Amino acid sequence: MMVCMPEASPNAVFVARGLTKIYRMGEVEVQALRGIDLTLYSGELVVLLGPSGSGKSTLLNILGGLDAPSGGEVYYLDHKLTGASETELTRFRREHVGFVFQFYNLIPSLTARENVAAVTEISAAPMRPEDALALVGLGNRLDHFPAQLSGGEQQRVAIARAVAKNPAVLLCDEPTGALDSATGVVVLEVLEQVNRELGTLTVLITHNAGIADMADRVIRLSDGRIADIHENATKKPAHELAW
Repeated sequence: MMVCMPEASPNAVFVARGLTKIYRMGEVEVQALRGIDLTLYSGELVVLLGPSGSGKSTLLNILGGLDAPSGGEVYYLDHKLTGASETELTRFRREHVGFVFQFYNLIPSLTARENVAAVTEISAAPMRPEDALALVGLGNRLDHFPAQLSGGEQQRVAIARAVAKNPAVLLCDEPTGALDSATGVVVLEVLEQVNRELGTLTVLITHNAGIADMADRVIRLSDGRIADIHENATKKPAHELAW
């Protein structure tokens, strides 16, 4: 799986070249990605912005090893992910990537601490579940079950679970999509803190343009292509965002 990456900056984490993705539904072909060239760097907070159907989730799933492109190549550090075996991709996801989705996917019968521990028990160099939950401001909710937590608190448990294995990459697909704006800001503050304190490359999907102001770079997708890449000269703190 060790392959030389195309020329890129030494702090590049992901390099994607010519990524395409075609979904076949019966006789219909849907082109989800149409030739994506992209480099993501260590420590960045990147927002992928675009309407539904623009290719954001497909791109995120390919970077995270959850899906394979139809064409093109993607590298993680010096590992070529395209063409990797399912065993190699499973190891990549387990050791290097934390995922946060719109829906929390917590196990109802486990406490917050136990939900996080379910991941740390299979990780190489994890944080203590208590430390991960303290990081997201839930140090006093360790023994609460999901049903005893608000939606925002459940999402913060999901973030704690994702970061507890000390991933190099945190991939977030609409993490505030099921939350009201006030609760969403609290969740974004947690992601901001993780990015700042742990130096985790954080990629955040949203269709909400207001969230883009907190990013180092904003990558706007449209119809499976990168329409624009914008660098924020000054990042707004999450608590100043409005949408």
